[in-house]
Amino acid sequence: MQETLSRPIPMNTESGSEDVFIVLCASGFENIARARSALMFASLAASANYRAILYCIQNAVDVMVRGAIELHDKPQPGSPTLDQRLQEALDMGVEIQCCTQTMANKNISSEDLLEGVKPAGAMNLIALTSGARGALCF
Repeated sequence: MQETLSRPIPMNTESGSEDVFIVLCASGFENIARARSALMFASLAASANYRAILYCIQNAVDVMVRGAIELHDKPQPGSPTLDQRLQEALDMGVEIQCCTQTMANKNISSEDLLEGVKPAGAMNLIALTSGARGALCF
């Protein structure tokens, strides 16, 4: 069973704070380009040595369900696939979290999520965002 993040993750390091960058994504298969962009910007933040976190709500949670990308993503010439952007983000160390309330509303369990994706409560997003260096929304 995957770990559920129900409490905010502490951001203390030796210097007193951590450089966190949040990418909030509500877009899913209805707007794959926005979901790909969210993953790309999270990867860019990670490449700039931020602790990059992609927090998925609403339709973005559907993207993080095992097997869903293969069913819905249609490759476009000259554009990376959603799966390629996802793998790039994971390879860069992007943390991917899914809203537990959205998961409950959609009847998605933690076992349904892709490997490495963690359920996380809304308070985790609020705590992370309040101390983040920056945030983008897609």
